Order: sequence, then structure tokens, then C-alpha cells
Amino acid sequence: MNEETQWWSRACLRADAAIAEQALARQAQLTKPPGSLGRLEDAAVRLAGLQATPRPSLQRVWISVFAADHGVAAEGVSAFPQAVTGEMLRNFAGGGAAIAVLARSLGANLDVVNLGTVNDPGPISGVHRAVIAASTANFCETAAMSEPQLRAALAAGVASVRAARDTGAQLFIGGEMGIANTTAAAALACALLQRAPAELAGAGTGLDEAGIARKVAAIERALALHADAGSDWERLRRLGGFEIAALTGAYIACAQHGVPVLVDGFICTVAALAAQRLNPGCGEWLLYAHRSHERGHAALLDALGAQPLLDLGLRLGEASGAAVAVPLLRLACDLHNGMATFAQAGVSGATA
Repeated sequence: MNEETQWWSRACLRADAAIAEQALARQAQLTKPPGSLGRLEDAAVRLAGLQATPRPSLQRVWISVFAADHGVAAEGVSAFPQAVTGEMLRNFAGGGAAIAVLARSLGANLDVVNLGTVNDPGPISGVHRAVIAASTANFCETAAMSEPQLRAALAAGVASVRAARDTGAQLFIGGEMGIANTTAAAALACALLQRAPAELAGAGTGLDEAGIARKVAAIERALALHADAGSDWERLRRLGGFEIAALTGAYIACAQHGVPVLVDGFICTVAALAAQRLNPGCGEWLLYAHRSHERGHAALLDALGAQPLLDLGLRLGEASGAAVAVPLLRLACDLHNGMATFAQAGVSGATA
């Protein structure tokens, strides 16, 4: 692979350490005991550094949901038929999906991207077509993606980040939709973390124990078939999905262009892990929204050293958990920016 074509390995930007120090100093002067707002204080300081402003703001939020189908669905690893992926694109565009409701409530831009569905709904107003193929290949039999397909999926994520930047987005949220994508995410996570499928593969859209056993067996077959994958790039190509790769590309692009990211649940966290394996510098730009109810998410968060903001038992995907966490971050910024200092309020500060 030509080094010049490996855009994903280019250096990421760094948070502004001086600004973060200013924000931390401000927190020490606000009319409250030091540290009494806990991780809300940490979030505000971190956002200040990432946005390079002592007064961070999250009024302009961009949400990209990438939809794609998976060949491994043929192994009976989902409780829903593949036709659902294409049908949900209409639901996203029509405003009926959970993330559509949440985006409206937040005043966020909702970007829906069709990367390829078996049940292709055709052109839909409000859905961007970036179709790579009807689905990935069944990774129990061959590699999920060809080299050009993986590059196209990564590029789709970059395109969404560019659109977000053009609107002046202060926060990027990625989401996903695709029948069988928890299987692909679990397989990729197992390969990246060297963990057993039974540890990371969960119920997904609602599988019973027999369904989970089928999923575990499919992942075991895939891991055996692709045991010779010699790099994280190859693991992503062989075991990932179009939407997982798009999220991976988006996270790296955000870090390269200075856009903070709020990572959603299990599948998005697998993409975040893949992104950091391809470009370790992007990790600084990733905040984690919630701890999903999906089996395996806790192990991923632990491996990344990530502390999610919420734990509500969510497992929908679509970027819904991240969207739910946005008001918390907005309040963290409002507290940081709006509270009076001890001097302003004429309140005696602590001396010890």
C-alpha cells in the first residue's frame, strides 16, 4: 500500500493544552467546592481543550447514521430479516425512528447515508446514497470487503465529517443501522482484542440463547478462517462492515480536522477501537456516551480506558445513546460558562 494513499495514518490534531489549563483554572474559581460537579467538570475542561476555547459550546451537533447490510446474516444471526435495513432508511427520513426524534429534539443535523442494502429502497429524500454493494460478503466464507470496498466505506465517513465541518459542527456523533451488524462488530472486536466470541457476542436485536449460540459459532468459524490476517487493516477488511468502516473513517477524520466526537454504543465503540488501531492519535478526540446493555461493550470500554457518561441499559444503536447524552454535555458547558466565580459573587473561597 502506497504510504501517500494512507490518509488514515496522517497525524491527528492535538487538544489545546493551554486552553484546557485555563478552563481547569476557571473551574477552581467557580462558586462550588472543587470537584463537586464531578465528571461534568472534566467534560467541560476536555471540550474546552478540544474546541480550543475557554468557553466550550455544543449548540451545533451533527449526527451521521450509516446503514448497510451484512452477508453473515445468511448464518441466521439476527432476530430480524435483512429487509429491515432498507425499510428503516425510509423511517429515518420520515422522522419516525428514535434517532430522528432525538435529532429534532436536540436541533441537530441528521445525516443518513445508505452504503448498501439488500432491500434497496432507491432514492429517498433526506438519505444520501453512497452505495458500495448490496451487502458485505459472508465472512464465514470469504473476506467481508474487498480492498476498494473498504476504502470506499472509510471515504464515506470522511465525506460526512467534511459536511459536518461545513456547517460549523461543534460535535460529531456517528450511528449505524444494519441487520447482523452486532455479529460483525463482535467478530472484529474478538480479532482486535484476542477475546473469545462467547465473551463478546450478545443478543443484538433480541436473539434467544439458541440464536446467540449460532452467532458465537459463526464468529468462531470466521475467526478460524481469517486467523492469518496480519494487520488491523486486514481484520477490519475481512470481518467488518461498510457502516463500521465508515464510522472508523469518520472518527479518524474528526481527529485530523479538530471535531470532537461522542461515541455511541457497542458497534460504534468497536469502530472507535479500529480507528485507534489505525491511528492511535485519534483517541484524544473520542468521548464515550453510554455503557450499552449489549454483551461485550463493557470489555471494549475497559480495553479503551473509556468512562461513558451514562448507563441506561440502552442497546438500540442508531446513535440514540449518544444523542441522549448530548443534553448532559450541554449542561456541563453551561455550568462552566455561566456560573459566577467567588470574586464575581462576593463569596469567600476555600483557602485549604
